Amino acid sequence: MADGGGGAEKRPRGVQSLELRTYLAGQIARACAIFCVDEIVVFDECGEDAKSVEGEFEGIGKRGKACVQLARILQYLECPQYLRKSFFPKHGDLQFAGLLNPLDSPHHMRVDEDSEYREGVVLDRPSKPGRGSFVNCGMKKEVQIDKQLKPGVRVTVRLQEPQNPETKVRKGTVVSSHHPRTVSGLYWGYSVRLASCLSAVFSECPFKDGYDLSIGTSERGSSVDQVTLPSFRHILVVFGGLQGLEAGVDADQNLEVTDPSDLFDFYLNTCPSQGSRTIRTEEALLISLSALRPHIDEAVKTPTDS
Repeated sequence: MADGGGGAEKRPRGVQSLELRTYLAGQIARACAIFCVDEIVVFDECGEDAKSVEGEFEGIGKRGKACVQLARILQYLECPQYLRKSFFPKHGDLQFAGLLNPLDSPHHMRVDEDSEYREGVVLDRPSKPGRGSFVNCGMKKEVQIDKQLKPGVRVTVRLQEPQNPETKVRKGTVVSSHHPRTVSGLYWGYSVRLASCLSAVFSECPFKDGYDLSIGTSERGSSVDQVTLPSFRHILVVFGGLQGLEAGVDADQNLEVTDPSDLFDFYLNTCPSQGSRTIRTEEALLISLSALRPHIDEAVKTPTDS
């Protein structure tokens, strides 16, 4: 997806075992990484208030909890392997996450891989006054950054070229997590956001001016083959569950509309003439992003001036 793009995903249903739920989350993560999605929003079509990944997953029967588990696994997979022990203590939701296929995104570095940027965690190690903190960036040498930060914080570091190969530490500068993407064109993983209902997907958007292009996906929509998308900065593509986006609209007391197509700039059928009565969400992700990609690429050729 283009810079600032997001994919909204409802909680997975019809998946009964922890192994299968974990595998489904891995499929979603892989699809989003392949298509360079910057933000994944997990919303509950039942309108439950789940906005953090704190606590334990208590089973499919506990409403709202499946969203929490999905979000936690998505976060785990996005985190570079060398940082996972720092940010993800042992947890029941992650019991089978280590068996999933890796995302292998550009920010998932090998120890000897040379890169301008790296993700790191600030170490609890004293430094001299006026000097910055030390960071573990998954290399043989620690990195000293230009700022003094609280230990345990995840940071994106722009590495300086070593003046002396024999030095014990590397030097680096802390940059925004969006910097590698917006400045150097490197896909740098996705963020994960939990929304308690469909309307919160829009109202809690992290971008100042919101999503300037929104697309709802449905077999009741117009054919994607004929669409021409306008230029945009932040695009949102929303997928429903087995009952479609209608279920999310019906359960959301904040919405006055009854037809989900009224919520979006475009309401598209990304798989016309489908041969199955249903398309599962993990399938819809790959189908829809593949179908939308050429239209998105055409739209971003002439970005808006803002």
